[in-house]
Amino acid sequence: MSAVHNHKTFGVFEGETVWEFTIRSSAGSIANILNWGAVIRDLQIPLSNDTLQRVVLGFDEFAPYPERSPYFGALVGRYANRISNGRFVLDGRTIELDRNERGVQTLHGGCGGVSQRVWTIADYDESSVALALHLSNGDQGFPGNLDLRCTYRFEGDATLRVDIEATTDAPTVANFAQHSYFNLDGSNDIRDHRLRILADAYTPVDAGLIPTGEILPVEGSAFDFRLPRRIGVEGSTLYDHNFVLSEPLSDEMRFAASLVGSNGLAMQVYTSEPGLQFYDGAMIPALVGLGGKPYARFAGLCLEAQHFPDSPNQAHFPSTVLLPGQTYRQRTEFRFHNS
Repeated sequence: MSAVHNHKTFGVFEGETVWEFTIRSSAGSIANILNWGAVIRDLQIPLSNDTLQRVVLGFDEFAPYPERSPYFGALVGRYANRISNGRFVLDGRTIELDRNERGVQTLHGGCGGVSQRVWTIADYDESSVALALHLSNGDQGFPGNLDLRCTYRFEGDATLRVDIEATTDAPTVANFAQHSYFNLDGSNDIRDHRLRILADAYTPVDAGLIPTGEILPVEGSAFDFRLPRRIGVEGSTLYDHNFVLSEPLSDEMRFAASLVGSNGLAMQVYTSEPGLQFYDGAMIPALVGLGGKPYARFAGLCLEAQHFPDSPNQAHFPSTVLLPGQTYRQRTEFRFHNS
C-alpha cells in the first residue's frame, strides 16, 4: 500500500471506521471516495476558466448516507437493478433473495447489498484507490462466496475509470453498477442537460419497473436519444429504463452515452457492459447535499452501465451467471471535457 497521505476518517458504521480517500488527476480533477459502499462522495472537474465544477450529488457528512441516501455515488450489487419477485432459478434450484423494494422484489442486491458495507482498503496512491469486499454464501440469499474488488483511477486529465472484478466458489449471478447522480452545471434541474444514448433499442417495464421481456426499438418513441437532445421535452415520460447499447466493443469498451450541461462541460460514458440504465432522478427526495445545496426531484441523473434488469429471469437477455474459475470484469469510464 502506498505511503501517500490522501485519506482521513469520515465516520463510523456499525463500529467500523469509514475512510475517505482523495485522488487527483494530472490536470487537477478531484474525487473523494469512501470505503463505505465504494461511494464517489464528490467529483470536481476543472472548467476552461480554471474553476472547479462539482458534477455529482452527495453529502458533506457521513450520517445521511446510511440513513437516507438514494444510492448517491455508490457501487450497487451483488445484482444491480431489479430482480422480479426476489427470486430466480439457477441449476434447477429456486434462489430466494431479500425483497427490499416494497417487500416484492430485490433492488441493488437487497437491503444489505454492497452499497451498504464497509469495504477493505486494498491499495491507493495519488490518482487511485482500490477497495475489496467479501460476501459470504447466502448473503442476501445469493449463492456462493464472492470476492469483489473495485478500483477508481484517474486516467489523463479528466477521465475517471471504474474497474470491477469478482470471483465465486459456486454458481451465482453477478451484476454491478456505479450509481453516481450527475449534474454537470450545478443547476437545480438536469432536464436542461443534453443527453445522447447510443442505443437502438430499450427494455420496456411494468408498473414495478421490471422488464416485460420485450426489446423494442427506440425509433419514434420518447426513448430515442440517438441524437443529442434536451432531456425534458413537452409531454415527455419519466425515465428509469435500461437501454440496449448498440455500439460494438472496441478495446473491450463501447461508447454508451454523452451528456452536456449548460456551462459547456461534457461527459462521455464508455463501458464494457451491454446495457445502460438511464434514471432521471424523478424520485430524489428533499435533501440537503454537498455544500449545503438543496436537492429535490431531477437534481441529478444516473447513467448506470450494467447488464439488463431481471436477467436471471429472462433467458433471452445476456447472461449474468458467474461460475467458479471465471472472473466477472466490468470497466466503465467517465470522460470529461469542455465543449
